[in-house]
Amino acid sequence: MTRSGGPLPPLPRLSVADLVRIGLGGLRARPTRVVLSALGVAIGIAAMISVVGISESSRSELNSRLDALGTNLLRVGPGENLLGEKAVMPDSAAAMIEHIPPVESAVAVGRVDAAVYRSDLIPEEQTGSIAVLAADLELKERVGLEMAAGEWLNRGNAEYPTVVLGSRAADRLGIGGDGVGQRVWLGDQWFTVIGVLEPVPLAPELETSALIGWPVAESHLGSRGEVSTIYTRVAPGAVEDVRGVLASTANPENPGEVDVSRPSEALEAQQAVDTTLTAMLLGLGGVSLLVGGVGVANTMVISVLERRQEIGLRRALGATRRDIRSQFLTEALLLSLLGGAAGTVLGAGVTATYALSQGWSPTIPPWAVAVGLGATVLIGGIAGLYPAVRASRLAPTEALAAN
Repeated sequence: MTRSGGPLPPLPRLSVADLVRIGLGGLRARPTRVVLSALGVAIGIAAMISVVGISESSRSELNSRLDALGTNLLRVGPGENLLGEKAVMPDSAAAMIEHIPPVESAVAVGRVDAAVYRSDLIPEEQTGSIAVLAADLELKERVGLEMAAGEWLNRGNAEYPTVVLGSRAADRLGIGGDGVGQRVWLGDQWFTVIGVLEPVPLAPELETSALIGWPVAESHLGSRGEVSTIYTRVAPGAVEDVRGVLASTANPENPGEVDVSRPSEALEAQQAVDTTLTAMLLGLGGVSLLVGGVGVANTMVISVLERRQEIGLRRALGATRRDIRSQFLTEALLLSLLGGAAGTVLGAGVTATYALSQGWSPTIPPWAVAVGLGATVLIGGIAGLYPAVRASRLAPTEALAAN
């Protein structure tokens, strides 16, 4: 087409707003295909956001619990002697440990040779793997125990047949958190449940234990007062220094028969395992995102084939190859961003739902959202590049002649 014998002048260069408007128009013309293509990207982004969000929510919850309980708790217990048998801790071990200057407290529990049952009719072999421990009265404060129900041992009740159950011990006995006041058969006599503990992250062995006072353990159950574990609180800046001398202090004659551990390290190791699992799940999310990108590319290639006459008409009216290339590249980017935005909302919803169901505070790192949306832009750009270049190379006459 000419005017006054000359060709039409080229159209003005399209602005960003024009490209977005044209791109949205192209997407609206094929809503079903657009939704299905965007869905693949959305699933990939949702998987990535939810995995990172749930992992961060779990990590934040663990860190807050560690901050509340303190990472300066060390656990001292008997190891094995040269014959491979269980060693015995000296009775004075806790008192000796308390003489170390940076040590804030040292409280002991002792294993009692007894079993606990729901009633005296339960067969002896069905113990439920519940340990009976004689506990120092200060154990609750020093370790950071919380009561789910009832009260802790004190000077008044520790001399009588009363017991505090760990959370899992109460469940195994069929008592639960509302079992205060009920009786259990412990060491061939009845003990009254006066309290049930909340879960104890830094001392999970207490969750499956029945805790009684030292006086009643010695007077009613014949315990000799042997120490099985000493929980030691240390000044935060001196944990490693104290850890190095605990064994020789607790048992100067045989320091090699003493085990010293830091309970928070087990939780940190669990966190490291969770981090590895998160990386694996992120890889799966990346694969889903890649599949979504292939879907975007497929949609754009088909769109170019179906819209050759439109391309030819725009070229005939003065649109440059750059304009055509920008148009289809913009459509691909918008299609990916649509899926990315939907996936971000979906992933945030999954994270919030799961975190709240676990009693956590939902946490979604801003970098995860930024990386997710950045990945959609990258995927959209790569997926739309070939169709955009292919569309720009169509000659006007060839495109207009296509059916």
